Amino acid sequence: MSFWLDLMFGSDVGLMSMLVIIATTVLICFYAGYFIYKVSKAGPNE
Repeated sequence: MSFWLDLMFGSDVGLMSMLVIIATTVLICFYAGYFIYKVSKAGPNE
């Protein structure tokens, strides 16, 4: 476990890759939630 923590947070490259993964996950969740919200609020003619 300490190897993975050192690999992810011990260097700048590991930290940036973790930030990219987290940002991608947040964006996917946001767009999925927005899509579900728009579909649930849509009327029959939209």
